[in-house]
Amino acid sequence: MRGPEVVARNQRMKVNMDREGLAYNAERNMSYNSRLAQELSKWAESKGKGDEIHSALFQAYFVDVKNIGKVEPLVEIAKDVGLPADEATDVLMSRSFKHAVDEDWRRCAATGVNAVPTFLAGRYLMVGAQPYEELERLVQHAAQNPQA
Repeated sequence: MRGPEVVARNQRMKVNMDREGLAYNAERNMSYNSRLAQELSKWAESKGKGDEIHSALFQAYFVDVKNIGKVEPLVEIAKDVGLPADEATDVLMSRSFKHAVDEDWRRCAATGVNAVPTFLAGRYLMVGAQPYEELERLVQHAAQNPQA
């Protein structure tokens, strides 16, 4: 995506984020590979810091426009949420949570999830950032039409 497409995407995202009360930097013009961030998240979850790391990664990527595909910013993010920097570095360099993320990806593929965000309720998927009311409809539909 380039030029006008990026501007249009960022404007749509800004509207969605504002509607939900979430911070967003509409000047974002880069996308970064989040694989290492996912591995860091799995580790942080194992340390009881899942919510904190997810919030910090959201802030870093969507607001501060940090490259979450590189070790150094990820270690700083881990440190900022109270995780040991040396352990975070070891986890990222050794890729010790790679297999856990691979398993998450396999499970997603098996259920038809191939984009972020995707919401799964029963056997029904909804892809993309959605207003609360749409998510509520998804859950109600799934409850009224359970798996056979």
